[in-house]
Amino acid sequence: MTRIEVYADIVCPFTHVGLRRLSEARHQRGIARPLRVRAWPLEWINGTHLGADLLAREIEALREDVAPDLFAGFDAALFPLTSIPALGLAAAAYAVDDTTGAAMSMALRDALFEQGENIADPDVLCDIGRRFDLDLPDRETSERAVRSDWERGKERGVQGSPHFFVGDTGWFCPSLDISHTGDRFDIRTADATAREFYAAAFG
Repeated sequence: MTRIEVYADIVCPFTHVGLRRLSEARHQRGIARPLRVRAWPLEWINGTHLGADLLAREIEALREDVAPDLFAGFDAALFPLTSIPALGLAAAAYAVDDTTGAAMSMALRDALFEQGENIADPDVLCDIGRRFDLDLPDRETSERAVRSDWERGKERGVQGSPHFFVGDTGWFCPSLDISHTGDRFDIRTADATAREFYAAAFG
């Protein structure tokens, strides 16, 4: 069975929505297709960490336009300055198997966006890791795993976070249509693109 792959950063709110919708689609269809969420480290790509103010505007637009039930616990004051350790923990979970890795990827995003936890805090990450019987990798191990995914993503032509693949076919953020004017984001559900992606993913 072809695995669905996603290149994304844990701090990307569009990925949180996309993975939730993908999870719902998998459940509705009763198809347990393997899912691999790979690291696409925006702080390395942009040369700086994402600002909490920008993320707050994106989340406000998402809640207003397409996802009023998500981001209940987001707290800009606790927004992490780095996601590399969390991405490393997700990679460690994938070293166990796809099921553990996918569950860890969702748990980390839920901790950040739904529970309002700082996923750059080692204590927070250790607590999450213990749920999966995993230790938090050291910084060097995390950076090596994240860089491996990043290089792989560049080779595959990843455009941004999130970029989904089924086999060799890719879609950038297939569930959302995102535009903005100045500081104002306008976000809509990308129905046609989402149908195309789900047909490939579950057809």
